[in-house]
Amino acid sequence: MSRSGRPTDDKPLPPLYAMTHGGIESTAADEITRDIGGEVKKTARGLVVFRTDTLNDKVLSLRTTEDVFLMAWGSDSLTYKSEDLETLRTWTARKPDWDHLFKLHHKIRPKTKGRPTYHLVCQMQGEHGFRRSDARAALIEGLAGKIPHGWHYSNENAWLEIWLTIYSKTAVCGVRLSDRTMRHRTYKLDHIAASLRPTVAAAMVRLAGIGPEMTVLDPFCGAGTILAETLDVAEKRSRGGQVRVIGGDIDPNAVFVTSQNLENVGRASLARWDATALPLETASVDRIISNPPFGKQLSSIEQIGPLYEAAAEEWDRVLKPGGRAVLLAMEHEGLKRRLHAHRWSQARQTRVRLLGQPAILSVWNKPAI
Repeated sequence: MSRSGRPTDDKPLPPLYAMTHGGIESTAADEITRDIGGEVKKTARGLVVFRTDTLNDKVLSLRTTEDVFLMAWGSDSLTYKSEDLETLRTWTARKPDWDHLFKLHHKIRPKTKGRPTYHLVCQMQGEHGFRRSDARAALIEGLAGKIPHGWHYSNENAWLEIWLTIYSKTAVCGVRLSDRTMRHRTYKLDHIAASLRPTVAAAMVRLAGIGPEMTVLDPFCGAGTILAETLDVAEKRSRGGQVRVIGGDIDPNAVFVTSQNLENVGRASLARWDATALPLETASVDRIISNPPFGKQLSSIEQIGPLYEAAAEEWDRVLKPGGRAVLLAMEHEGLKRRLHAHRWSQARQTRVRLLGQPAILSVWNKPAI
């Protein structure tokens, strides 16, 4: 590859696509556009297709995406019938320049010592006229003769992975550039029940719009995922103006887990506290980013109303006029009523799934006066 990042064989760069947590596609598209200079071509549920002028490891720095791939082929015209298997097979065999894709992959993911290894992944959601195992068999048939001789198939930690993902009428096939650390992060050493996905936390932090000299609060910090993503953004955007990051939880184990997870990330002020009686000064916080507890995390669903009411009262007290809050909650309607009572306005709302359950990610602005 030349210094410009273009392949030395002068073949055009193929499109790339990113897998996202459902509901945060637009935020991921914004990150791709603003942070790595990509040109977004299409978004669908859990998917962002984009192009870049050059291909380098910047694509591996994305925070709101689960995985990034070189696109081999894509289709949004599946028929849900068994005849789709022939489409999967023939497109895999005829559409891509696999040799070119492999060379591009090698530039981003240099080969480790020993015999090259590869792995095939097939994901499928929704009802189709075939099984996932049938789709995988079609992928294998289409790849016949495409994998270089001497490569060894491996079920774990393969150097190169080819994925086929089928969702409703959409099928996309590509070569994975990222690894598990993109979605799981290296900092997340310890977990607690209902721990938030790092990519969703990163989307929340991005929506908060953090800038220099701000104070950012997560009053229900859990395992510290939001705080870790906040610290990552703070380091990049402080521009000489320190960002103060504060978090706490009523569970002492959560505070301990957070301290462990943040050890190699950055410095945050942590405390065990009751989020309905925060030990913070009035109007002392610029941003609140939080995933408050939901019904399954509490001993009874009846606790949600009083908890959210008391928490909203504290949020309104500590958030500066004109401040912003980004919240992720399953019991959104109750939360919405309480924030409207404080004259907060909702700027954005999107549906996501949290631990398999529907939830709402919302952005709120407190009145300036």
